[in-house]
Amino acid sequence: MRLGTFNLMNGRSLTDGLVDTGRVRAAIEELDADVLGLQEVDRGQQRSGNADLARIAAEAMDAAEVLFVPAVVGTPGEGFRVATDDDQHGGEPHYGVALVSRFPVAEWRITRLPASPLRAPILIPGPKARMMLLDDEPRVLLAAVVETPVGRVTIATTHLSFVPGWNVWQLWLVRRALRRMPAPRVLLADLNLPGGLPRLFSGWRRLARVPTYPAPAPRVQFDHVLADRRGFERLPRVVGVVSPHVPVSDHRPLVVTMGDHSGTLKID
Repeated sequence: MRLGTFNLMNGRSLTDGLVDTGRVRAAIEELDADVLGLQEVDRGQQRSGNADLARIAAEAMDAAEVLFVPAVVGTPGEGFRVATDDDQHGGEPHYGVALVSRFPVAEWRITRLPASPLRAPILIPGPKARMMLLDDEPRVLLAAVVETPVGRVTIATTHLSFVPGWNVWQLWLVRRALRRMPAPRVLLADLNLPGGLPRLFSGWRRLARVPTYPAPAPRVQFDHVLADRRGFERLPRVVGVVSPHVPVSDHRPLVVTMGDHSGTLKID
C-alpha cells in the first residue's frame, strides 16, 4: 500500500503563480497513492477558481472515501475566522486539510488545534517571493480508521504551525489525540519541523528521510510520514520512497510504499 502526504499550496504553480485544476489532477494521479493526506487545501476560494481541490484529488485517485475539514473560513493572509464543525458544509471560502482513501473508512475523527498568539515571518512563495509577518492560523488534525489490506490502521493528516515551539506543542497534542485511536497509527503531514525533529519530539518512527522543500531544489524535509512505535510491528515493511517534482506547490509530495518485499529501506 502507498501512503502519501502533499502540501498543495492551494494548487498554485511556482512558475506562473496560477492555479490550474488540470495540473492538480495530473500531480495527484502521478503519485498513485492509496491514502493521501493533503494540506493547504482550498474549497470555494476565488484564488483557486472556486474549485473543490479535495474532490478533484479524490477523482484523480478514484477514491472510495474523502473528507475535507476547514481550519479557517476566509482566506489566510487576507482575512479569516476560526472554522467550527458547523462550517463543514458551508458555502463560504474554506481552507484546511483533507484525507483521501481508496480503502473504506470505518471512522473519522477531527481534533482542532489552536493558533499561536504570536505573529511570525513567513516566506510567501511564487514568481515574486517575499517575506511577510503573518498571524498564525488555527490548525486541524483529521484522522481515520482505514480498512487496509493489512487490517485496520489509523491514518491521519495535519498541517502544524510555522511558529517555532508552538508546532512542537501541537505535535504533542496530535500524538495524544491519535493514541486514543486504534493501533497501528500513521501520520501523513506537513509538520513545519525539519529533518529528525518530529521523531525527536514525538518518539514516532520516521518512515522516509527525503528533503521536500523548496520544490525546485529541496534542502529541508518539512513533510513527513511517521508511524507510532506502539503497534508498529503490525505494519508492512517500507519498500520504497518517492518525492517527485510535480507542477504545483512549493513543496514536493512524499509517498511511502509498504509491502512484504525483502529489500527494505532503513527507517528511524
